[in-house]
Amino acid sequence: MQKAPLIWTNILVFSSTFLVALIAVPWYAIAVGFGKAEIIAMILCLGYCGMSITAGYHRLWSHKSYQAHPILEFIFAIGGAFALQNSVIHWASDHRIHHRHVDDNDKDPYSAKRGFWFSHIGWMLRDYQGPDHYTYDNVRDLQKNKILRFQHKHYLALALITNFGIPIGLGLLFGNLWGMILLVGVLRLVLSHHFTFFINSLAHIWGKQTYTDENTARDNGVLALLTYGEGYHNFHHIFEYDYRNGIKWWHFDPTKWLIKAASWVGLTSKLRTCPEERIEQAKAAMQFKRAKMRLSKLPDAEHILQRIEQEYDVLLERMQAYYELKKDLLLQKKQQLQSTLQERYAELNIQKQYQELKVLFAEQRRHWQRLTTELA
Repeated sequence: MQKAPLIWTNILVFSSTFLVALIAVPWYAIAVGFGKAEIIAMILCLGYCGMSITAGYHRLWSHKSYQAHPILEFIFAIGGAFALQNSVIHWASDHRIHHRHVDDNDKDPYSAKRGFWFSHIGWMLRDYQGPDHYTYDNVRDLQKNKILRFQHKHYLALALITNFGIPIGLGLLFGNLWGMILLVGVLRLVLSHHFTFFINSLAHIWGKQTYTDENTARDNGVLALLTYGEGYHNFHHIFEYDYRNGIKWWHFDPTKWLIKAASWVGLTSKLRTCPEERIEQAKAAMQFKRAKMRLSKLPDAEHILQRIEQEYDVLLERMQAYYELKKDLLLQKKQQLQSTLQERYAELNIQKQYQELKVLFAEQRRHWQRLTTELA
């Protein structure tokens, strides 16, 4: 079978920048040394590129998980060109295909089932899709955006201006041209590339499948540290329209924090989140599925399996009752009922029921967690 043709531009860019980062950057650090200005500038530019990809390319444009002010859109579009990961229209088209056909070796552009190397970088070194692949039919909504049309049309110019202009400008400003070129120009680019590529590769190989095992995506807190919160990938693949990836307060997700903080000053709006009930149901379903798989390997485990099924049914029942009452309570508060005695009594009654159901649901969830943990 004939191999797909090599994409020499990508090969030269990836290999040359990687070699410079691997050899020239350490040599310069030992022979000359980098100052605080170069290190701080590199960290800031790396963050700008990373956030432009995660908050802009990924959560804003690929998944439409929130809306952004044109000023923020323009900032992300320039940062995406600086990250040198193609135009938004091209990037989002690939990513939407990935979600639609995840793990399909024939249709997923960077299927993890084809191995780490392929999903990490190999898919960009050969023209596997062919020249007729990029019709961009799946991103027609993005093509209506003037900023994205401008970026797509002038992507090469923007990429050259930012990747050469910013490091050179900073070098002239701080009096260390080669230091800035090596750190801000080369090392920043290599780190930005591979941190993003880890989501396509490692995040489909290393971690936990907390919410679904229907695909290879995994949650990994370590990767979240390198990818501005994108490491909670199992959650993302089942709830892709949620603007959050890390949903717990302790989850490291600076992209989520940026989007939320921007909403306080009017730069973002209509932040989409998945209902808490659906998240809890998905998590419980995976725990139940794993418990059944473990029990199937044990002899004479019918009575234990029956108990697990009963506990699971009770959990779902209390979960449904709790969340339905929670919705009613929130709706009641929104409607701002007038404080007549009868209405006040009804409000106090529903609040009492809500607290009781909350306690019952929490107890059942803890009991279920202990039960599934013991089985493990």
